[in-house]
Amino acid sequence: MDGSKGQPKTTAGVDIGDKYSYLCLIDQDSGEVVEEGRLRTTPEVLRRRFVSERPPMRIAIEAGTHSPWVSRVLEECGHEVLVANARKLRLIYANKRKTDKIDAENLARLARLDPKLLYPLKHRGEDSQAHMAIIRSRQALVGSRTQLVNHVRGAVKSFGHRLPKCPAASFHKRASEHIPETLLPALGPVLETIGSLTERIRDYERQLEAISKECYPETELLRQVEGVGVLTALTFVLTLEDPYRFEKSRSVGAYLGLVPASDQSGDRDPQRRISKEGDEMLRRLLVSSAHYILGPFGSDSDLRRHGEKIASRGGKNAKKRAVVAVARKLAVLLHSLWTSAEVYEPLRNAHRCGSQAA
Repeated sequence: MDGSKGQPKTTAGVDIGDKYSYLCLIDQDSGEVVEEGRLRTTPEVLRRRFVSERPPMRIAIEAGTHSPWVSRVLEECGHEVLVANARKLRLIYANKRKTDKIDAENLARLARLDPKLLYPLKHRGEDSQAHMAIIRSRQALVGSRTQLVNHVRGAVKSFGHRLPKCPAASFHKRASEHIPETLLPALGPVLETIGSLTERIRDYERQLEAISKECYPETELLRQVEGVGVLTALTFVLTLEDPYRFEKSRSVGAYLGLVPASDQSGDRDPQRRISKEGDEMLRRLLVSSAHYILGPFGSDSDLRRHGEKIASRGGKNAKKRAVVAVARKLAVLLHSLWTSAEVYEPLRNAHRCGSQAA
């Protein structure tokens, strides 16, 4: 809340449930509980309860299925809303006496003492959330298609045959010629379903292409990088939403969980795996782009040279470390292109080093 407006007199914690939510109000000065109760988790009930509450309150909720629309409703009522990162709140998720009432009170007390203790998240806007839902729906269909393709391949193998390698998009056409006749009654309908899923996936991809051009022209800046398509570029823009949230492009790698986790204590500072915080799907897409950049079809670039340098060091999992390093560097590059609107130069660093050496 803006410091010029002073501190709120009341701090609230709302433990959001699927049907009912538990509310706890705490006096900001004394820390005493002034109200507790249960509310239906509907926009109408929440708006009716909080719209007339004056002065504005600081309200803490946990991130979850309902938190995007709940935070929008409460903000429309004029209150400061803190969306707590549930993965960080050990006080709540590891509590041996975990109840809705206790969770709501703990949220309120943490918000009263120091909002940073909640590791607050910022939800994307309603339009961005709707566009992200298209991406996630496409991803769900891709996952379903993969499961069905694996089922068909496994069934055919059990009869002593093998299906030829082919892209998933053309699997339903190529596989039908190689399936044993005795398996056609069992697998024919599955192939038809795979074909139908492929058509739906293509429909989603056409939608995403149109959305990128009409609503997010900045994705064109990101797609300058070889290996970054419309899906990765749009997911990157929708996940970060506001590029100026980050003072430095380098911070994006940590935000997406592509930097090593830390567990330093005294002289002890062991090397850890990447933290894997942030959006899992975007991290997976960046890793997929990194695989392309380092793969046989990737062209020469600073990113590729960076990955090859790390892979050349050898050792256990050298190639995996190279892929993660390229994914992290790619995230930083995409943010930099977004904020600067520069033309991408694949070998910018190499040319710069060459000119300095000359």
